[in-house]
Amino acid sequence: MVEALQSFVVREECQKAASQNGFRRILGEEAGWAAFGSTTARGLVHLAAAGPSGPWYLGLDHDGVIGELGLPPSDVTGPGYARFAFDTLGALYGVLHRVYELGVSLPDAPLREFELRVAGLPRTTEAERLVVERIGQDIFRARLMNYWQGRCPLTGIGDGALLRASHIIPWAECENDSERLDVHNGLLLSALWDAAFDRALVTFDETGKPEFSPGLSEQARAELRWNSPISLTDDHHRRLARHRERARRLNHNVGP
Repeated sequence: MVEALQSFVVREECQKAASQNGFRRILGEEAGWAAFGSTTARGLVHLAAAGPSGPWYLGLDHDGVIGELGLPPSDVTGPGYARFAFDTLGALYGVLHRVYELGVSLPDAPLREFELRVAGLPRTTEAERLVVERIGQDIFRARLMNYWQGRCPLTGIGDGALLRASHIIPWAECENDSERLDVHNGLLLSALWDAAFDRALVTFDETGKPEFSPGLSEQARAELRWNSPISLTDDHHRRLARHRERARRLNHNVGP
């Protein structure tokens, strides 16, 4: 059960936790739950505690973020679509950080940022259209960095210079800007994996494991090292089905 009215210590800790993890807008308190927002991340977070020593509670009203977290919900009553309990502030901080990363990367946050940045920009000439596309590509990469926590999910490589924002459905083939900027239409891959994925020399099965083209040499396969399968959502799977079909079509006549 949460404090009906937050004590000074709980209120200070909630504000500190929210602020340090990107939710700096203080939106008030009701029935022991303090609400916070962000100018960059979609959705609100609601924080509460049973007392100064915890446990600590987090309520979320962004169903997309809730689904991505994969945490068991708490039965504590309060605001939002789901609430979660944490024994320590450290555990709460870790999840709040992930909530912010997802809040700035999940639809339609990248699209809204893109529309704001390109509003009024001309798109008459090819050069002008390329400027707009470059802005979109930069936003897409930044949001993939948030979503995948700055690491290639296959190899664990976290050197930014070696990471590429890989579209599953290519930019030119997307039906609209929403599809182009959707983080579920992308993977953050190290440069070698990105090159192979872009040319459909490798794709991924339903479990996130690589499927290699028969045209890849044994040496190339040996260099494409990976540590674990990619964790994928249903939205990833839907798009990867198209990528797998493309890979099979391109490799249909390729021998081993």
